[in-house]
Amino acid sequence: MEINIWGMVGFLFGLIALLRVQKLISKLKEKGILEENYKED
Repeated sequence: MEINIWGMVGFLFGLIALLRVQKLISKLKEKGILEENYKED
């Protein structure tokens, strides 16, 4: 049971981090710091 809980925590943490990165990238594009054609690895 404990492993499932930690798996969920890790999944949620990764998902939140991914969403924050996407938000940051779009914000940087808006400000013109990143080019519009910027591609993630």
